[in-house]
Amino acid sequence: MPKIIYYVASSIDGFIAGPNDDISNFVPGGKGVDKYLSDLQNFKTVIMGRRTYEFGYQYGLEPGQPAYPHMEHHIFSDNIKIEKLADSVHIEPKSIDRVKQIKESSETDVYLCGGGKFAGWLLENDLIDQLKIKLNSIILGEGIRLFGDSTKQANWNLLESESFDDGLKILTYGLRT
Repeated sequence: MPKIIYYVASSIDGFIAGPNDDISNFVPGGKGVDKYLSDLQNFKTVIMGRRTYEFGYQYGLEPGQPAYPHMEHHIFSDNIKIEKLADSVHIEPKSIDRVKQIKESSETDVYLCGGGKFAGWLLENDLIDQLKIKLNSIILGEGIRLFGDSTKQANWNLLESESFDDGLKILTYGLRT
């Protein structure tokens, strides 16, 4: 069965972006980022919330187009309106059953591409199987939390830790059962 993997950059204090969606303090390149980009090639399916999809607009993403050309996109939103969608971009209602269907039918593990609110909802519903945290050696103090406003408690086992010269670490966790 494919896993849903939340693969995301985070500050030491648990923020995936600072105030106003600022990501300028995160490591922008190097071997750790190269590893992340290489790892993304292993996914054929991505799920995300509306705000994460729309965040891509400021980096040149055209509405309705895929952020990752080699992946099927499932954007979960009850209110996003896009007139022309690429064949690989699907707008989905926020539904636990639909997330499970996507997971079960995916050829590969499913990439959960942010953001905090959507990830928190998935965590609350026991739908995240693995965490891959790109831990940046920064403290942001405020912004978008790793799991939004979720208060769910969960225990994870560290499966792998990779360190890079720029201070970035990629930490892989599996849910402790």
